[in-house]
Amino acid sequence: MKNIFKGKDILVTGGCGSVGKEIVRQLLKYEPERIRVFDHSEADHFRLNQEIKSDKIRNLIGDIRDKSRVMRAMERVDIVFHAAALKHVPFCEYNPTEAVSTNVIGTQHLVEAAIERGVKIFVGISTDKAVNPINTLGATKLLSEKIITNAPSGFSECVFCCVRFGNVLNSVGSVIPIFKNQISKGDPVTITSNEMTRFFMSMEDAVAHVLKTAETAGNGETHILKMKALRLIDLAEVMIDELAPRNNHDPKKINIDIIGVRPGEKIDESLMTREEADYAIETEDKIILYNSFLADYGKGKINSDKSKKKTNHEEYNSRNAPLLTKEEIKKLLYQKKII
Repeated sequence: MKNIFKGKDILVTGGCGSVGKEIVRQLLKYEPERIRVFDHSEADHFRLNQEIKSDKIRNLIGDIRDKSRVMRAMERVDIVFHAAALKHVPFCEYNPTEAVSTNVIGTQHLVEAAIERGVKIFVGISTDKAVNPINTLGATKLLSEKIITNAPSGFSECVFCCVRFGNVLNSVGSVIPIFKNQISKGDPVTITSNEMTRFFMSMEDAVAHVLKTAETAGNGETHILKMKALRLIDLAEVMIDELAPRNNHDPKKINIDIIGVRPGEKIDESLMTREEADYAIETEDKIILYNSFLADYGKGKINSDKSKKKTNHEEYNSRNAPLLTKEEIKKLLYQKKII
């Protein structure tokens, strides 16, 4: 990947967040000219600079809702990784206009700026919440995907694509830091439902997939990494067994409290719908969705590479995906140095 990133001017929106920060960290290995970290939080910029020290980083304070700031930030940029978003289901449910302003209008600002500034590659970071959305977060991320993947219907030479994946292990706001904190205090571990399943992957794997997509994706494509899934109650029980003794607690005395599904929350998550499968192919490690609009109107085509085949998945759902056993969950947590 050094060939695609070396000497390039790269913009990372939401660059101080969990995913954005890891994108910055991994990009530095490929010798870019500079990395413009675009984020609205001054405090998070400070923390980023304490964690990652590099003279290639440029700290741009700004909000993607501000079109003029976005235009200025995009000057002479070659590649954009768009990770900025409101991402928490309950907050987006309670603040829907803010979710629309950031996830939809903010994305539109970035796409327009990328076209006007002559950006070469634009990669949007999406989520399983965008698939058959039942909440504000999912609906706004679906619109964000559509804005990005339909951008090639114009005359821009920029390659616009998305990456869609599930939950990232140990990211800010995910269940793992919450479970760790509860276990350290000996408090009950809270989960919303003992039936809830989720797709999970490590931060390093998620971002490596994002960077690889920038190298390989075609216009209007959405790349989905094939992922295993787990039951949240299994994750909670493994973490209690492993972490409680380290904090001088008896694992048998730490309860699991079922607190109920939150507004807008699903029991299971999907990474691809049945309808999308008609426009999907797969490789050994991922599924590639083609933009149905571009394909239907002759502006896109199904890749004829013989290493790819039309997907056999009718729907890619965490309930039907291979579920990790408790032993596999334990191995993964240790392997990724999460516990």
